[in-house]
Amino acid sequence: MGTLFAQNTSKPSTKTEAANRMDPDTIVQIHKDYIQAGCKAIKTNTYSLADELAQNLSGQKEEYISDLIQAAVFNARQAIKESDCHEEIYVFADLGPISAEAKSDSLLIYQKLISIFLEQGVRNFLMETLPDTEWIDEIADWLKNTCSDSFLLVSIACAADGITRSGKSGIEQIKILDQMESVDAVGFNCMCGPSHLLNLVKDLPELHKPLSVMPNAGYPSILSRRTVYDGTPDYFASGMISLIHHGAVILGGCCGTTPEHISALFKELEQEKKKILEDVDHLNKCSAQETEKKVHSDEDPELGIPNPNSFKDGKEPGILLKNHAAKRKSYLVELDPPANDSISFFLEGVSRLKHSGADMVTIADNPIGRPRADSSILACKIKREAGIEVLPHMTCRDRNLNAIKALLLGLSIEDVHHVLLVTGDPLPSDLRQEVRAVYSFNSRMLAGFVKTLGESKTCTPFHMYGALDINARNFDVQIRIAKEKEANGMEGFLTQPAFSDRAISNLKRARKELKGLIMGGLMPIVSYKNALFLANEISGMDIPESIIEKYKVLSREEAEQLALSIVLKTADQMGDDVDGYYIMTPFKRVSLSQKIVEQIRKMEEEKLN
Repeated sequence: MGTLFAQNTSKPSTKTEAANRMDPDTIVQIHKDYIQAGCKAIKTNTYSLADELAQNLSGQKEEYISDLIQAAVFNARQAIKESDCHEEIYVFADLGPISAEAKSDSLLIYQKLISIFLEQGVRNFLMETLPDTEWIDEIADWLKNTCSDSFLLVSIACAADGITRSGKSGIEQIKILDQMESVDAVGFNCMCGPSHLLNLVKDLPELHKPLSVMPNAGYPSILSRRTVYDGTPDYFASGMISLIHHGAVILGGCCGTTPEHISALFKELEQEKKKILEDVDHLNKCSAQETEKKVHSDEDPELGIPNPNSFKDGKEPGILLKNHAAKRKSYLVELDPPANDSISFFLEGVSRLKHSGADMVTIADNPIGRPRADSSILACKIKREAGIEVLPHMTCRDRNLNAIKALLLGLSIEDVHHVLLVTGDPLPSDLRQEVRAVYSFNSRMLAGFVKTLGESKTCTPFHMYGALDINARNFDVQIRIAKEKEANGMEGFLTQPAFSDRAISNLKRARKELKGLIMGGLMPIVSYKNALFLANEISGMDIPESIIEKYKVLSREEAEQLALSIVLKTADQMGDDVDGYYIMTPFKRVSLSQKIVEQIRKMEEEKLN
């Protein structure tokens, strides 16, 4: 609707949905053009109203949005009336996605919109271009309980690689929808043309519900500040016929599909009608794998690229899991990446830590929000040159989904298959005017995305770890978040450094309630100034005043000795509740981290003896 409205209206500054009142004649004519092209169902011009309501839940815009919905329904029905069709044309209430920030209000938002449509007598609903299935079950159940004769089609949008904007597998989302009792039909729409959606449909299992496919008319380009789609109607129509032969029973178009595209599709369908009538029962029962000859070779015969089915299934156990299976503690040491390109000291430190018995080096990703050498590139260099396992940190703060996927593929190519996924520290205030944080998703969503890459055979599956704040006052929230991380594929957690009794108590609780590995955080405090800074300026720290006061008049050597003593005592306290130790190196003092690794190892060996 948006593309055609922009081309045909005499009021180009009018928002598409507002045109239901401001320019109804143009909206009605567009509906009529689609009906005359052969459409058996049309959508109300209301796609963006869900998100608009989400941004204005205070109630100030509800009356305005209600008025636009009433006008949209009237315009759709008026178009049907003026078209003088001999067959019934269905009206579907079009409900687009809402922004991630408003997701928690999804049920309330869609209830308000659906109620307005129901008051107008609309019974068919399309929830489209969704990035995932969150809240859909609750919304669908509410709709069926409110109006038992309603029909709900839910459609997922994903890119050509099968991944949605929230990092989920589109195919997995369809599988979930297919199991929802109150959803009547499922499908894909938007983001892709017919060819790429055909590839996704081929990979679907046999579904219990009707399958809808509504691709874009190719891919967009910008012409004179307008978005145009270059896909021709004939190409679109031929691609849609292929989709029928792989199980699609509801066909339509999304961005860029004009009445000409629908007309071409209608003509193709008429030519295929006899065959479709004969085969439709069979096609609804068969999956794409049963209707198309499988390719068993390791290369796609058309493209000459590796067949994803030739990738090995599953993943090799990582060193942390191997140590756990052998009842050995793991020793992880964190090093901050350098702020310049001089890394000789950094690499020397890695070598010394390996010699001291560290199992893995972890590398922070722009710690405290300040730019440093890339943790993933450093991880590759360390793995290749030092021969020690690495755990690069990866934040959601600095990269969008494309950049993260590219980085993960690079890590996998370099045989780095462990990652620590964190949301990331906020940017420091002095950088916020020049640098913009991304934060497109949180660490749980990122874990789901990384898991999907492995499951789809895009790369070797990763061993994912997350952060666990054992210093939190409301540890119930941390446990809930940690369980969500586990549900998204995380194998374990690296905790914040423990200094207090509360941290040890929370750690014991985490051991009882979580399934994953736990690496207890240890950070040596090396001076009074360091203690004050950590306690006052670093979030997630809980350092008792009694510890801070001990550093007040100590020399460097005395402070290091005290730090070692405190860390060893803490390690002993947490030893029964952790699978390993996560040691954070302060101020490049690698020798101190070496001593910590060596002495905790000695302490653990004495326990065994």
